[in-house]
Amino acid sequence: MSRHSILTATGVSHSFGGLVALEDIDFKIYQQEIVGLIGPNGAGKTTLFNLFTGHYKPTEGEIYFNNQRINGLKPYQITPKGIARTFQNIRLFKQMSVLDNVLIGQHCRTRTGLVGAVLRTPRTKKEEARAREHAMEMLSFVNLEEKKDEKASNLSYGEQRRLEIARALATDPLLLLLDEPAAGMNPHETIELIKLVRQIRDQMKITILLIEHDMKMVMGISERVAVLNYGKMIAEGTPQEVQNNEEVIRAYLGETA
Repeated sequence: MSRHSILTATGVSHSFGGLVALEDIDFKIYQQEIVGLIGPNGAGKTTLFNLFTGHYKPTEGEIYFNNQRINGLKPYQITPKGIARTFQNIRLFKQMSVLDNVLIGQHCRTRTGLVGAVLRTPRTKKEEARAREHAMEMLSFVNLEEKKDEKASNLSYGEQRRLEIARALATDPLLLLLDEPAAGMNPHETIELIKLVRQIRDQMKITILLIEHDMKMVMGISERVAVLNYGKMIAEGTPQEVQNNEEVIRAYLGETA
């Protein structure tokens, strides 16, 4: 059974002044698949993430999400459409509680205005109760519900990674972008992360695109792998196809490989 593409990039390029970071990228992500995006440092992986989430605008090309053109939209406009992300460097509100960090992720889904917040209307109270319930569901999903009142700074590194994922999930995404989620994790934490990513796709039916340098994780969890090098897409296919691709081997290991 064929799956329709949830995100499509056609002829996408991006430059920083005279430096070409991405050149003529054609890329599709299909509904409810797990895709790994790999490449040497400086290949353009995070730049592509930033284009998908509105942090950058393509110099050329088109990006469509759920058949809607998202070129030039800002992050706060793209998130409600169903794209969420985590960052290579954890970006939590360290002095706020674990629960409050997740509640912030729901801001794009709430409708309470200034008047409702000040007057504490019944509608506002009902919405806050729903938001809290949903936040607790996300914390339970990542196994952090018992630490809801802890400061985010008190969590272990692996727990902070999971909290960032919970906050992204609180936006109710259709597509989740994970930027090096295993970075800094020990082997046990990485194994738990792999389980969590699979659960997000299988139980929540969310499509996942991840950047990751841990090749064992990428090849073990991805159904499809795309490879960037010097801003160009040099390979795309199953993990086995990519591992056996000579151009990919050269990009990682050099000509003598």
